[in-house]
Amino acid sequence: MTERPASERNEDIAVALFGELFMADQLARNRISKVLPKGMELSHFGVLNHLARVGDERSPAQLARAFHVTRGAMTNTLTRLEWAGHVHIRPDWDDARRKFVAISPSGRAARDAAVQAVAPLIAEVVQALGADRVRALIPVLREMRTRLEDDG
Repeated sequence: MTERPASERNEDIAVALFGELFMADQLARNRISKVLPKGMELSHFGVLNHLARVGDERSPAQLARAFHVTRGAMTNTLTRLEWAGHVHIRPDWDDARRKFVAISPSGRAARDAAVQAVAPLIAEVVQALGADRVRALIPVLREMRTRLEDDG
């Protein structure tokens, strides 16, 4: 039996890796969506979580870039979050064409409720896999994400 070239093996590994990532992503999104508070979508949670983490205002364009979605998609999400009272959208005082988005107290409470609902699900997976194994995986996934962002 002849050994395959290293490049072919790397391609096989890449295909297997992305297949697993795509499937895990789909399964995680489905499970998390089911436990989010009523009326909250995964995209809403993502934006609220991001705004809570950064602790500062962001423009819709900055948010669209952070989530790798179109401005139109982000505008739709922000409109729904504003309607629910979870974000405040204000004009840029220096350039009226631009806007800034900040999480509201209601949005922070909704985000915290979502984290409380999601955390046990994720903790269960971490426990089943082993915290040390998951901790070791995080830097690899982070580097993969940053390389894909750089290539995009």
